[in-house]
Formats: sequence, structure tokens, C-alpha cells
Amino acid sequence: MLAQLTLSQTLPKDMAAQHLLVLLPKAKAIPKDLPHGNLLKALLARRDMKVGELAKSPVAANAENGVLVAWGMLDFEKDIFAQQAQVRKALQLLLGENPSSIGIVVLGDEAQRKRAAELAVYGAWVNGAPLPVHKKKNEHKPLQKIELFGCADKKIFASLKAQAEGNLLCRELTILPPNELTPMLYRGRIKKLVQQYGWQHEEFDMKKLRKMGAGAFVAVAQGSDPEDAAIVHLSYKHPKAKQTVALVGKGICFDTGGHNLKPSRYMHNMHEDMNGSAVALGILLAATQNKLGVNIDCWLALAQNHISPKAYKQNDIVKALNGTTIEIIHTDAEGRMVLADTLTLASRAKPDLMIDFATLTGSMATALGARYSGVLGNRDKLVQRAVSVSKQCGERLCAFPMDEDYEAGLESKVADIKQCSLTGDADHILAARFLKRFVEGDVPWLHIDLSSSRCEEGLGIVASDVTGFGVAWGLGMLSGS
Repeated sequence: MLAQLTLSQTLPKDMAAQHLLVLLPKAKAIPKDLPHGNLLKALLARRDMKVGELAKSPVAANAENGVLVAWGMLDFEKDIFAQQAQVRKALQLLLGENPSSIGIVVLGDEAQRKRAAELAVYGAWVNGAPLPVHKKKNEHKPLQKIELFGCADKKIFASLKAQAEGNLLCRELTILPPNELTPMLYRGRIKKLVQQYGWQHEEFDMKKLRKMGAGAFVAVAQGSDPEDAAIVHLSYKHPKAKQTVALVGKGICFDTGGHNLKPSRYMHNMHEDMNGSAVALGILLAATQNKLGVNIDCWLALAQNHISPKAYKQNDIVKALNGTTIEIIHTDAEGRMVLADTLTLASRAKPDLMIDFATLTGSMATALGARYSGVLGNRDKLVQRAVSVSKQCGERLCAFPMDEDYEAGLESKVADIKQCSLTGDADHILAARFLKRFVEGDVPWLHIDLSSSRCEEGLGIVASDVTGFGVAWGLGMLSGS
């Protein structure tokens, strides 16, 4: 439940909130009408800070009436990501005390106040809501009320609220421990969402997938007991939609690495390997709440990668749904296997655009760290658009090549294609080349490798380690469809 938002053009003298955020545009002097301006002046003098330094380091102090006031400065010449980070840092000075309500004051001209209000309210929503915690005493209480002063335009917040709901759903699912989000339990949660939002719903369980010949997905999922894996298909329809977008999400609820077992350092947090599916679900939820004028088919590949006598092995050869035979090289490259058959199913419906989301490769994290995610695709203009949208929403993407000569790394002597290479060189590119084999027809397709699904101490506007990266970007792509 997101905090209730109230709007006012002016700041009352008897504001109830005991936590106040003041955001002002970059300036060389303290404005005369700045709330608690004298307190800020004294604080800056004590710290030997200039006013302009607030753009890098927000500050906070207690007023005489006990209100904790935080001041932050927005440099509107910087990119959206930088502005988001500025607001996040200022908000955290207040949210660290777990307030039940906060006041937000935005200053500047009309456009500056609107932008500051969007950032601050969205930041309060996504960082003020509680995430799953398993402690006897949970000290993180939900933010219940936001009082905004300086911007009374209600229209700008409806879509932001839906985006916040989508981001929080993504992060909540991703954070859940693996014993609380097995494929079967995940499917149960999805069914509740289906009932709530009226999505069309179809499941391809292991029995059905075997009968269809989806050998790539089955190879990974057969190592689990019980066999509760499935490809889940959800559909949102809009009566005036002219385009259909397919969202495909990798949903590996826990990844041991299989027979090529991960060491403990790399198995830690592998309950988050289903993040791609959570991103797709978060986008679907927000798009539904916003009543976006586009049809959405959401395909979730839900499974686990376990080690067992039934688990697939190196040198196995399996046949995918589209008839391609695959030589297994490394059992920890399971994500591309479950996505292969899911992409085939999704592309057979002939969407106007298909996007898959996956925490797919360690090499993407090596290439980019945790502050960017990677994008590859089968249309240069589409990849360029993806990067452009990422700059506009603050969820940054870096484009990688996918030229045909990389295919040499996937040549097999005994099957149509290798699953991966043993060296791991350029694995994020080889993985995309592999997935491309399973996109049937001439469907425009993007692959998002989510290296920034987790960033220690937050990223952009989000303060938690698990970022929900991809939901805002996905909505930006859908809005332009």
C-alpha cells in the first residue's frame, strides 16, 4: 500500500509532518522564501559549505519545533539519473527514521517544481514502502502520508503511482527467499494477480511442455523435485490497441548451477535469478493500472536449476521446441535454455515487438558492473531507441554488438548449436546470439541482460540493494509503442 498523497500550492504554518524535505534548483545563494532558511544558513556556516554544494551533498538539521528538515538541490542541467540520485540521498536523511508521514516542498519555476515533485514523490513511494524482512522486530514501518507543497497538478502522479506499484512488486518478488518462492508458490501468487486484474492466464506445465517438445526448458527443469516448473502466459488487452508487445522473463527461482555447481560465493543471492520475470510482471501490472493502449503478452519461464540424478549434464544433446538440437556445455548456462523455448512460444504469436528480461550472464556484470544493464537486439534502430529511453527514465542501458561472426563461438560438431563456450569470452554476446536462434519469423526483438538488478546501497532513485531496474524503462518503451 503506497503512502497517501495530498497536494497544496502553499506551505501552511501548522504542517503536521515531523519530517520535511525541501528541494530547490541549483543556486549560489539561499532564497529568501526558503523554509527554515536561517537554520540552513547556520548549518552551512558551521560545516564551511557553500550553498551550491547541496547539489552533491544534501544536509539535514532539527528545527526548534523538533521537525527534521532536509535540504537538497537539483541541478537541472544534469541527466535524469543524476537528479534521481540527488533526491534519493536527500530523502534517505528523513526515511532513515521511518516516519509515518513526510512533507515535501519544491521551489523554482513551474517546470522545475513539477520535475522536483515527480522525483520526490516517486522516490518517497518506492523507498517508503516496506519490503519483505524476516526479523522478530521489523523496524521499517511503512510511510503512510506524503504532503506535497508547491505543485498541485494531480494528473502527473497517476502514472507515477502505477510505476511505483510495478517497481515494488518486482522488488518484493525478487527479495523473497527461495523457500517462499518456488515455481509452484510463484504460480500461486500470479493467480492471485490474475484474479485481481483480470488478465488472461495460461500455464504450460512439465507434462504439456514434454508433449510439445520443449526440450530446452525441460532439460533444466527436470532436475527438480517436485516438477513444478512451468511457462506462464498472461495477457492484457486494450480495446483501442494497435500493437502487441511480448514481454518474456527468466524466472529461475533458485540457481545452484546444476552439476557444474556454483561455489558458495556465487550461489549466494541466486534466489534473485528470477528477477527478469519479476520485471516483466511489474511492467504488466503498471501498464494495466495505467490502462496503456497496447496489448501485452507476458511469458514467464519459471523453474529451478537443481542438482539431482535427473538433472541435465554436460555433453547432453537436447532438442528445443523449434527443432534445434543443443549441445550442453555448462549446466550453469540454464537461463538461455529456459528462455529459448519461451521465446519460440512468444514469437509464434507474431507480436509487433518482443523484449526479454534476464539476469543472464556474469560477463555482462563484469563488463558493466551493477550501474548499467546491457541491451542487444536484431534491429539497430530498436537498440538505439532502447538506449534513448533509458537515458530519459534513469535506468541506463549500454548497447553491445551482436555481429554474425560471433556465431563461431557456438559452432558444435555434434548438434546444431552449442549452448555456450567453455572459455566464457564475450558470453553476454554469445548468449544473445544463442537466443536469437529461437526467435521465429521476423519479430523485432530486444534482449535485456540485467546486470543492475542488484546494486549495493541503491541505484538512481531506488535506495535498496534490489533495484527493480527495468520496470520504468519498460513502461517508457511501451508508452512509445
